[in-house]
Amino acid sequence: MRAAELYDYAVVRVVPRVEREEFINAGVILSCQKSGFLRAAIELDVARLRALDAHVDVPTVQRHLGAIVAICAGAPEGGPIARLPLRARFHWLTARRSGIIQTSPVHTGLCVDPDAALAHAMARMVRPLPAPRGPA
Repeated sequence: MRAAELYDYAVVRVVPRVEREEFINAGVILSCQKSGFLRAAIELDVARLRALDAHVDVPTVQRHLGAIVAICAGAPEGGPIARLPLRARFHWLTARRSGIIQTSPVHTGLCVDPDAALAHAMARMVRPLPAPRGPA
């Protein structure tokens, strides 16, 4: 059995009208330095986003969210930031900014499988919560 490793993650937020400070969670960036893991998972709920701002430019938001995935993967379409070392990319992506795409503060945890930790964070932080079970 593998030993648990330290990881860092941040939730990716879309803030369509920055002055209102309303946002939806759209993804997670997870970095595990020891295993050389840096990945982002994105699932944009367009209906929820449009509930905050009916006029939001969805294609632009999707393009910017896609850039996060490309930067994490070190893909050429991620530009010069994608060529930085993993930790530098993570810190660049999670730096505080006041744009339409923001991240939460960085959180830490322990995991044996970074992919499973990323899936767990997506389920808890991004995807809609299951409906409460009530009396039948």
